[in-house]
Amino acid sequence: MVTMVRAAALTHFSDVMRELGGDPDKALRQAGLRPALLREQDQLIDVAIVARLLEDAAQSTGCESLGLRMARHRQLSSFGAVSLLLLHQPTLRHALDTLVAHMHLVNESLLIHLEDAGGIVILREDFVLHGAMRQSVELAMGVLWRMCEALLRERWRPQGVSFSHAPPADLSEHRRMFRCRITFGAEFNGIACRAADLDEPNPLADPALARYALRLVEAVPAHRAASVGHQARRVIYLLLPSGNATCAGVAQGMGRSLRTLQRELDREGLSFSELLTEVRHELALRYLDHPHYSVGQIASMLGYASHSAFTRWFAAQFGCAPEAWRNRAQGLPLSLIHI
Repeated sequence: MVTMVRAAALTHFSDVMRELGGDPDKALRQAGLRPALLREQDQLIDVAIVARLLEDAAQSTGCESLGLRMARHRQLSSFGAVSLLLLHQPTLRHALDTLVAHMHLVNESLLIHLEDAGGIVILREDFVLHGAMRQSVELAMGVLWRMCEALLRERWRPQGVSFSHAPPADLSEHRRMFRCRITFGAEFNGIACRAADLDEPNPLADPALARYALRLVEAVPAHRAASVGHQARRVIYLLLPSGNATCAGVAQGMGRSLRTLQRELDREGLSFSELLTEVRHELALRYLDHPHYSVGQIASMLGYASHSAFTRWFAAQFGCAPEAWRNRAQGLPLSLIHI
């Protein structure tokens, strides 16, 4: 299934390319996109095309932090119709929950999940897209950071930021943006902050404007991201590590009965087992690309009770054991690096 993102995802692409001495119009045309598309903020674009565009642009300009540079210029308005609704939420926690609920209007491929760990909350980001690339990840992380900063201002004091990819040669852009501990080669992409910070009151919140904004957002025509199949995939991604990514568990997570979910998937020509296999297939390859994940860890993250159960499934899917697949892969292992 092709997943889509609003053209607003490429806001400031041209500005940053020119700052770096690149030709944004040429880069867009090479990606099969019209330069004028950048002025059509709500136009939908294939996420894979955007991800490839950013990677190619970073390579052509020699700038490993291109996505982060784009994020640095972002304002809350970049979220389109959802922006006003976010601005008037009573706390950052409410704003994040609102963003998660309406992410299908912003970026179909992006997952944001809040993980409570005592007094710390992890704002975790992931992509429903195999091989999500460095620039897309850093752009998404930077935009999330900017949203939190816009709402809390000087009260936004996170504990740290984590990236699953390796560090760039030049860390100056990351230090300029985040101003906190940065970890590369981590097990997830996310921001760690105090739980209490999420519940700080938002001085900009106006309940009347929030209700008005909600009516505006609900009037936005639903597009393919609202399909039941896509929603189910997103919930599977979130529930796999806990072992609860069963058809019944996903139905509950979507606010449906088991029978209703099965009926709606059948109407879209899908089955739950096919979706589960598809998601596991994508994540297995993604995780095996990172040598710091042991095969046992990967088995657990994919919801398997044992290493052997995962190995049997992987061998049936790919024709070899996961260790053999990893041994054939190219590249050097990532090490966990703290900045």
